[in-house]
Amino acid sequence: MKNFLSILFICLLQFSFAQSKNDIARWEAASKRVNIIRDKWGIPHIFGKTDADCVFGLLYAQCEDDFQRVEMNYITMLGRTSEVKGEGHIYEDLLVKMVIDSAASVKDYERSPDWMKKLLNAFADGVNYYLYTHPNVKPALLKEFKPWYPLTYTDGSISAIQTSNLTAKDIQNFYEGKPTDLTHIKQRDHEQLIGSNGFAIAPSKSISGNAMLYINPHVTFYFRPEVHMISEEGLNTYGAVTWGQFFVYQGFNEHCGWMHTSSEADVADLYEETIVKKDNAIFYKHDNALKPVNIQPVEIAYKSSNGILKKQFNIYATHHGPVMANENDKWISMQSNNRSLNGLIQSWSRTKAKTFAEFKSIMDLRENVSNNTVYADDQGNIAYWHGNFMPKRDLRFDWNDKVDGSISATDWKGLHTVDETVHLYNPANGWLQNCNSNPFTAAGPGVLSRKKYPTYMAPDAENFRGINAVRVLNNSGKMDINGLIKAGYDTYLTAFDILLPSLFAATKTNIADNIKPDIMKAIQILNEWDRRSAANSVATTIAIFWAERVLPYLMRDKKGDIDLTLELSRLLKEMPDNEKIVYLNEVLKKLKTDFGTWEVKWGDINRFQRIENKLTPHYDDAQPSIPSPFASSMWGSLPSFNSRAFDNTKKRYGYGGNSFICAVEFGKKIKAKSLLAGGESGDASSIHFKDQAAMYCSGQFKEVLFYKEDILKNMEEQYNPGKRNK
Repeated sequence: MKNFLSILFICLLQFSFAQSKNDIARWEAASKRVNIIRDKWGIPHIFGKTDADCVFGLLYAQCEDDFQRVEMNYITMLGRTSEVKGEGHIYEDLLVKMVIDSAASVKDYERSPDWMKKLLNAFADGVNYYLYTHPNVKPALLKEFKPWYPLTYTDGSISAIQTSNLTAKDIQNFYEGKPTDLTHIKQRDHEQLIGSNGFAIAPSKSISGNAMLYINPHVTFYFRPEVHMISEEGLNTYGAVTWGQFFVYQGFNEHCGWMHTSSEADVADLYEETIVKKDNAIFYKHDNALKPVNIQPVEIAYKSSNGILKKQFNIYATHHGPVMANENDKWISMQSNNRSLNGLIQSWSRTKAKTFAEFKSIMDLRENVSNNTVYADDQGNIAYWHGNFMPKRDLRFDWNDKVDGSISATDWKGLHTVDETVHLYNPANGWLQNCNSNPFTAAGPGVLSRKKYPTYMAPDAENFRGINAVRVLNNSGKMDINGLIKAGYDTYLTAFDILLPSLFAATKTNIADNIKPDIMKAIQILNEWDRRSAANSVATTIAIFWAERVLPYLMRDKKGDIDLTLELSRLLKEMPDNEKIVYLNEVLKKLKTDFGTWEVKWGDINRFQRIENKLTPHYDDAQPSIPSPFASSMWGSLPSFNSRAFDNTKKRYGYGGNSFICAVEFGKKIKAKSLLAGGESGDASSIHFKDQAAMYCSGQFKEVLFYKEDILKNMEEQYNPGKRNK
């Protein structure tokens, strides 16, 4: 028996070694078919014989630039964050496992069409070859990437998981038997109104007579790098890619471009399930029947001081979806569609679309769950789609709230066609915009009627950014690509058209003893302000600090959705005038304490800094930083720069907002200009770590190198994956 086991062990070693040799041979062969050209900004232009070769090269290049972000995105989507960060993330992982089924992702991989399977295999090979050629890189968890991983998030953004506003805390309360209050599910988080901007300009509004597209995602900094993929199978796409994904998420090809903004179109619903426990089993009511609750055992591994430990859960589910909360003796289940094979097919296919008709047919897959789409092409078409995946519902029910899961009337009735959803093609005004805002102003007020559509299709409120975009585009006249960039960088803070008059009125009605000289001087500065954020503006500092104090007061007792553009004036009237003055005085005192004077220019305290490449970055007042003139888009600024002071800082540092920005003109040849927050590389020792930082803070764009002759003229290096000299 001992000899037999020895022989078996040797055979297994030989098989493992043979398999490894096969892997290496396959990777080396793929490497020879791929050429990576890095331009003077470090942007990777991936040339391959096939689309799959490009995917192989792209993932290799992504890992070169920032492997930790590639890996962390998949750790998150696999529901394994606790294995890296510890027990405090168990319920975040459980939430992910409830709504992202890894087993279903594996099955989707197995049934993928051959062309998609080649791309998925190339994805895994690209990452694994990088790890093979970089033995010094130590993954936090994933030592081998599997080809089915991209099927865990398929429509572009890791941050777009649909939970109908349920949180990990709600799930924790359910499993710990604690009472749950779900009033928050109807409430927008006004602190996070950052979103994205997309503009499409028709030939009638373009100086050249060509359509143009403005691509402006607002995300956490360094979330999406800039890439270019070119294959001999017809792929030629440029733009932003989420770390670890193999398709350009927001970008363009020779013929058309697409910009996605986050949508509040209702694509996930909560059901109140009536639970019946009987004969040691659990059932739920559905019409006149009792149906068994599905129970799926799940294990969450987590890091502890004693090594990796495991916690067991039972995920309960009805035909609607997983049970995620308990309120008033009703189990709350959620129906959603967070991933699908067709979603990934749709995400890839649009990067190769050549015509408006082809792009529309790709939209007909209806698997883009989290996004709106702004579109422009070389035939002069512009278009806007609000959402894409849209379930049909019975209009008798309020789909903004929980619905009764015990009746079949609340079940989804299939999907709306694309033509039934909110959309606009080639409007007469010559432009389209979306800023995560009300789609009925996409071409200005009055073009689309809200009455034509069910409420659940477009519950989005207007926001101050959307108001500003309509104002800018209405007044822009004909534009070239530089004019489009200028429009996208309009820093007018529309919220202060409402906020400041209320403060000014308060100073006139308040008792004289409360109006101190400093306050009156501050009021004068605000009165003279043009309401545009600027680095040299003291008024910007005072206004934003004061507004950040006032808004939590206004929203303190509010439950449910509030449209601030409509309600802010009313909320300000409810606030005592003396409180407005008190908050202003507190702001001035705080500024004086922290900076020696309250007359602080915005750029002196609002800074861009990149000193290291940690997933949770560190900021330091003693380290160099760059003044930023921009402000949060929640106040109406089109360029978004979300900043705050941290525990160890007095100055404010940007952490999200404008990330990859690009303006594209579709003529006989592509003209485009782009900009990244910081730079392409995540390596702090690289010249491309922050070579675009000063440009970013001044809004100075670089020319996009789309054609090979231009790429070669501006080439920094070229190499096959695994053969780089650096």
